[in-house]
Amino acid sequence: MNLSRRQMIGATLGAFALPVTTSATSASASDAQPVTALTGVTVIDGTGARAQHNMTVLIKGDRLLAVGRKDAIGVPHGAHVIPLPGKYVIPGLCDMHLHIAPREDVYPALLVANGITTVREMNGSPWHHHLRRSIEGGRLVGPRWTISSRIVDGAPSLWDGLPQPHLSVTSEKEARQAVRAAKAEGADLVKVYSRLPAGLFRVIAAEARRQGLPFAGHVPDLFDAREASDLGMRTFEHMYGLFLATARQERELRRAVARVRLDAPYYNDWFRRLHAIEWKAAAVHDRDKAARLFEQLARNGTWQTPTITMYRGLDTPAEARPPADQVKYLPASEGMQMWDYVAAEVYLRGRTPEETAQRKELFWRRIELVGALKEAGVPVLAGTDTGTAYVAAGFALHDELVWLTKAGFSSMEALQAATVEPARALGVAHERGTLTRGKAADMVVLDANPLTDIRNTRRVNAVVTRGRYIAAQARAALLADVERAAAKPVPTAQPAGHGCACHGPLVTAQDAGLRL
Repeated sequence: MNLSRRQMIGATLGAFALPVTTSATSASASDAQPVTALTGVTVIDGTGARAQHNMTVLIKGDRLLAVGRKDAIGVPHGAHVIPLPGKYVIPGLCDMHLHIAPREDVYPALLVANGITTVREMNGSPWHHHLRRSIEGGRLVGPRWTISSRIVDGAPSLWDGLPQPHLSVTSEKEARQAVRAAKAEGADLVKVYSRLPAGLFRVIAAEARRQGLPFAGHVPDLFDAREASDLGMRTFEHMYGLFLATARQERELRRAVARVRLDAPYYNDWFRRLHAIEWKAAAVHDRDKAARLFEQLARNGTWQTPTITMYRGLDTPAEARPPADQVKYLPASEGMQMWDYVAAEVYLRGRTPEETAQRKELFWRRIELVGALKEAGVPVLAGTDTGTAYVAAGFALHDELVWLTKAGFSSMEALQAATVEPARALGVAHERGTLTRGKAADMVVLDANPLTDIRNTRRVNAVVTRGRYIAAQARAALLADVERAAAKPVPTAQPAGHGCACHGPLVTAQDAGLRL
């Protein structure tokens, strides 16, 4: 992204957007900041309260100054008033599981244009930290970024032989060093993965507590979801381990998992072998065991990120292809052609007609499992696993909300899975997640009511991020710029201030200067 592009984006936004305030702003400067008033809106504040009509939202700097009825809140003299009759305002949305490739000219703006003001990157690299600094410093428009460590897996890792950054640990010393390295590089959490041995998983959990870092990710194949929850695992991703832990023949199936020895290519081999066991586990699902497990997860406050949209692409790829009006915003190197290749080589290679039928059935059993989690009071987070085949960055979160309603969530509950629940899971509920006085001014202006139809979250009119109001015209300009950037080849230059390659998310531990 060259200087002229930055200048162009800045000029475009300057005509329609409020300035960004940083924490370094002095009190006197803050007092002098203008107030922006969104008037005549219907507010859905994310708390679970019903929609509030004819409201005024006051924004000062990067904070919500007030939210109240239009006839009860005075608009300060000199405020910039934006009348929005017939519009709906919701908190900024959060995607709690994604993997963003190094294209700062595409993804940050694309996410914001879709109303996503917070994201959680689940395989961090130095580039992601560079990106976060660029956004927080005001050089780029983009979401707030929570960044995990690199994937921490066992050996062999599912990613051995594939261009995906990860760390393989084989001893207690290496497991502890992986956690310490995560803290040293500024990661917000440790990402654990599928092939971690049980003993090393416990070492990572203990070291993460000592280092004051949450840990989250995949419940490892050889670990029990119950113990993972009791050890304080913050979030379970993709519902891994749940069918196994709720199967009537659990012991027999766990012995089958323990017997699995993977051959290269490891990911494809794992995907097929574990599917066979997962299918058997789902067929002998025990609702009473599930109720006891889910009660424990709810009691422990173990959040679930089911990533239904990811499973749509993995289980039923022929039905998951995004429309062209979404794909046009994605770099060609990461769009439909690449997705088709990855699906064919990783997910579909060797899949029999019988397995194809099983996966279609299993997809809907996953939907039922998500509904059962919700009914048991287990907190659920909206996440997409963007970076997986057929998951379109930004747009996919709106698909995830629709799938949550198909699992039995009300529109309000689905909306909360992308607003207040992520804020709670990230430990920032005092700052984000609801439209409450004093919280961050992150919100989305919609053309239609998402409580009557959750699909209306796609009807984004304007976005407010860090107090910056990106009006409809500025949002359209952002999307047009993203489309132009996506059509260009991957940049070969490295962004200033970071030392990893910028040709895709292919950062090794050695590139990052990490040693085990």
